[in-house]
Amino acid sequence: MSWIHLFGHILFVLLLGYYLITNLQWYNYKLSRILLHHHAPYQHILFFLLPLFGYLALREWVLALDLVYGAVFYFWQRKLDKKLVFTSRVKRFFVLLFLFTLVLDMLFMIKGIKLYSTLLPLAVTLLVSNIIEKYLFMIFYKEAKKKLKKIDPIIVAITASYGKTSIKNFLTQILQDNYRVYKTPRSVNTLAGIMKDINESLPEDTQIYIVEAGARERGDIASIAKLIEHQYAIIGKIGEQHIEYFQSLENIILTKLEILLSKRLKKAFIWDGLEIKDDEKFVKYGKNIKNIQADLEGVSWGVELDGKEYHFFAPVLGDFNALNITAAILAAREIGLDMEIIQKRVRHLKPVEHRLQKIEAGGKLIIDDSFNGNLEGMVSSYELVKGYPGRKVIVTPGIVESTPQANEKLARKINEVFDLVIITGKLNREILDKAITKKKILLDDKQMLQNVLAESTKAGDLILFSNDTPAFM
Repeated sequence: MSWIHLFGHILFVLLLGYYLITNLQWYNYKLSRILLHHHAPYQHILFFLLPLFGYLALREWVLALDLVYGAVFYFWQRKLDKKLVFTSRVKRFFVLLFLFTLVLDMLFMIKGIKLYSTLLPLAVTLLVSNIIEKYLFMIFYKEAKKKLKKIDPIIVAITASYGKTSIKNFLTQILQDNYRVYKTPRSVNTLAGIMKDINESLPEDTQIYIVEAGARERGDIASIAKLIEHQYAIIGKIGEQHIEYFQSLENIILTKLEILLSKRLKKAFIWDGLEIKDDEKFVKYGKNIKNIQADLEGVSWGVELDGKEYHFFAPVLGDFNALNITAAILAAREIGLDMEIIQKRVRHLKPVEHRLQKIEAGGKLIIDDSFNGNLEGMVSSYELVKGYPGRKVIVTPGIVESTPQANEKLARKINEVFDLVIITGKLNREILDKAITKKKILLDDKQMLQNVLAESTKAGDLILFSNDTPAFM
């Protein structure tokens, strides 16, 4: 075999590795999720299996195959809104893949074997990479534990099927004028992400650390609780979000309840839709919320506490936010804020970005709810805009990581409220296209959305961005 073939094969393996590590990064480095729960499994055929079979059939022209494969792959990944991020882990993966491919190819060349191994260097790289990452994980874990012990902040852990990021942001806003508060950024909510956040970003003078805890399988939140050993916990509303991973609502509930396993837990604020034994540490909320009124200016409601009703108004959209903000109110009160101060802070809350965020542009009213991905929250947002006097347009992929029945319910509500429906993504297209009877536009490429909106909407329209999905879905 020639040196040109050697070079071509190494390049080919690196291209396969690029596709593999991109998918691993999307799915939290879980190979099982790529194989069993991928949202577009046909991509495995196009970008992995077909090129692999192409090499087996056309190995003498491997450089030509590289050019074709590389060109197709380049144009595909250009359209992705969630491109590969070259973290230290990804860089280590490529170094290992290059070295193992080179060594194995040289051995095959010396032995006179004409067909270089392609899957073997990928498999060895994955194995060794995982061993290295587990070793580094243990080091980073100890460092995070040590730093938390040194700073010793009050820690509030928050979990829910939906609304946990909102609760985190609302609690931070209520507390931040009285305490040095730090929260996990964006939607960082995995054990690895929280560890990284502690080691790299948690300020040394933090008094209150607010942690969002997410999960894809049983034990995920228990691991977070073991790391941070929080004093306070909030469990928001639980539903069938991510049910494809958990298989049942019972598994989802049991996973969320793992947040109560902290050894230092003093108080937990729990949505009263959960059936859980009474405990002096547990404060249930939900049924004590009264007279919710929501419109395009904000939400008002009352909360019964200790025999007295407190009234609140927040300039954020969505009646469901009364529940999220109440959870933050209870935690802030327990930490030490006076209720009168809390009421004032709630009146000045800022909406969470991409969660019923109101924007006016070009005479159009835009409601950005692209981070709201559950049936109840999405339907609530439709009720919110239902009374708008002008034409109503919705841009949505439907509900991701949920059931067909949930998307059918969503479609029926869309039919009640909207005049024009723009369906993005392919995941729920068949269900929504069949169930929605209003005028529809099916959009294959989200990069065309701006042009479609410019052509299909006019001043006076309300445009609701309801949920979003990465382009790979």
